[in-house]
Amino acid sequence: MAVKVLVVDDSGFFRRRVSEILSADPNIQVVGTATNGKEAIDQALALKPDVITMDYEMPMMDGITAVRHIMQRCPTPVLMFSSLTHEGARVTLDALDAGAVDFLPKNFEDISRNPEKVKQLLCEKILSISRSNRRANTYSAPAHVATPAPSPAPASVSSYGSSVPARPAPAPIPARTHAPASHSPSSPAPKRKAYKLVAIGTSTGGPVALQRVLTQLPANFPAPIVLVQHMPAAFTKAFAERLDKLCRINVKEAEDGDILRPGLALLAPGGKQMMIDGRGAVKILPGDERLNYKPCVDITFGSAAKTYGDKVLAVVLTGMGADGREGARLLKQGGSSIWAQDEASCVIYGMPMAIVKAELADAVYSLDDIGKHLVEACI
Repeated sequence: MAVKVLVVDDSGFFRRRVSEILSADPNIQVVGTATNGKEAIDQALALKPDVITMDYEMPMMDGITAVRHIMQRCPTPVLMFSSLTHEGARVTLDALDAGAVDFLPKNFEDISRNPEKVKQLLCEKILSISRSNRRANTYSAPAHVATPAPSPAPASVSSYGSSVPARPAPAPIPARTHAPASHSPSSPAPKRKAYKLVAIGTSTGGPVALQRVLTQLPANFPAPIVLVQHMPAAFTKAFAERLDKLCRINVKEAEDGDILRPGLALLAPGGKQMMIDGRGAVKILPGDERLNYKPCVDITFGSAAKTYGDKVLAVVLTGMGADGREGARLLKQGGSSIWAQDEASCVIYGMPMAIVKAELADAVYSLDDIGKHLVEACI
């Protein structure tokens, strides 16, 4: 049965072009279009699509507000279109918090210049997120942190470093939020070990998943952390700034030569690769065009295995594909520990499934339990 899609955009050209691209795929059916957020809600309720593509800036009601209403009234996987700017990144992250599953850059030049590549990417995204766990998409911030409110001013993200309030004081680990209960066999609580590094890799659904994990860590978390999230270059700085404001630990976009230290999480910059050297520093390298992912979880995990042997705790969260599996294999061979997110709490059970099927997982945990178990394992 074809995947039913509702296309929402105030640009007539973009609506038609997206509809044409999707309709050319025999596995996809465009069942309707909408020109603003209010129409999107009405059409979602009437047509019950499997996936909605959503623009952000529209008259009458913007895309983020529409996503929030849709998730409350008829939860549906939403693919956001975003501009490749710092402000576009901030807005996209707000949309993911509101419940959107994934995003694609809204680039008219690419549509004109590389129509086949755009068609393939868009259709693959639609088909993949149609199978997503829509109940795992939204994020409820723990009581001790405040989720940034949407704002039209770009400065709301770029000013984090100079005007944020003091970092919240340590608080008890928050209770489970509204993610669905795990139906996977629950692994026992981890044993404590003197890990020299925690390495986390993720893709689709990762921005929300990382928020849910990292906001559970106390400021005195004793292990350095590296984060690899599949994300464009224009987005990772804004995402790191957002995490830094939400978390008690410090978070920053990694720069070449940054030193790993306890209580600091370094996020791999989009479009590049992040490796760890023997001095306990990160090396940022240009993205290799031969690699599908920039940044790539396998690259970072592999370098961690070479540097730290059995002293790494690697965690693979929600995401499409199998990035991280081969890096996890190297870590496992060196004696390090591998955790995977369980299927029930994943938006897309791809990357964790690859770990489990390869029999590399030492433990499988629900998303809401991973932060708590990291504390138990490292403190």
